Amino acid sequence: MTGCENDGRERGLTPTVTHVLTLGITAILIAGLMMAGSTMLETETDRSAEGSLETVGERVATEIAQVDRLENDSDDTASMRVSHPRSVANSGYTITLLDNETCEDAPLLDGSTDCVRLEGHDSETVVHVPVKTEATLEAGESVRGGTFVIRNEGGNISIEADR
Repeated sequence: MTGCENDGRERGLTPTVTHVLTLGITAILIAGLMMAGSTMLETETDRSAEGSLETVGERVATEIAQVDRLENDSDDTASMRVSHPRSVANSGYTITLLDNETCEDAPLLDGSTDCVRLEGHDSETVVHVPVKTEATLEAGESVRGGTFVIRNEGGNISIEADR
């Protein structure tokens, strides 16, 4: 033979190594894409929850103001049964009445008004919505999302679960 010491036994190794490397690199790329996609989905879920909680909070603040006006007009007890979604972004939430001193710590609020805090159960989403009323909010009272009653008795506004 003229200068050929390889008798052909190593030729089958190259396609096998190439195939294994291709599969390994593909698996790593797919895993990276799936991790990035799940992170993006989690971020979008948090944004969706925050937007939904803000919407519900605005509705609750408006309903509290309506109950305040009803009581002022009638000089008696006023109450309103309200319905909101039980969950937002596949998570339950809690609505809590807060006084102006507690609201001072909330972002974008200066502590001059009372507020409503909405907090998602499965996410770390917390939203504060200001409430302007003549009456005093019963600070610390809370209900779960869904149907509940807003009551104004003698200038004190409270919330309670619907029976």
